[in-house]
Amino acid sequence: MQDNKIYSIPARFRKVENMHILLWLLKDACWAMNLRLPGVIMIIPTLTVAILITWQTRHVTSELIHNLAVDFWITANCMWMVGEFYHWDENLIGPYGLRQFALLPFAIGLLILGAYYFFLVPRKKFRDKMQEKMDQLSAREIHSGRP
Repeated sequence: MQDNKIYSIPARFRKVENMHILLWLLKDACWAMNLRLPGVIMIIPTLTVAILITWQTRHVTSELIHNLAVDFWITANCMWMVGEFYHWDENLIGPYGLRQFALLPFAIGLLILGAYYFFLVPRKKFRDKMQEKMDQLSAREIHSGRP
């Protein structure tokens, strides 16, 4: 690997991302154990933190794109979970249920990532600009004294 650039994000962003992983695992554990009410309740903090992460990274296109895809993934995941919990996963509208409707947010996330990797990533100017933005963001965090 010839590219030795270091990619870093501010620690406060990483802390929120780590919290998000915990929330998502709790939501999915509730799903796996068929705990309907806790599972549905966990949608709110899981999706809220995912959207917060997207907002925090909105100035860095590469991060924004991936976090938008994650937002759509979680939305689809939640639709599927609710469908299974309340037996709306099939035959809600004809042969279709929330499981099938969850394909829409999954597809939107994939289209966003596809456009990113097909149109933006191949451009060296874009990659350099994203590296510069992350370096600036990290430097700003260091100089602001935030933990």
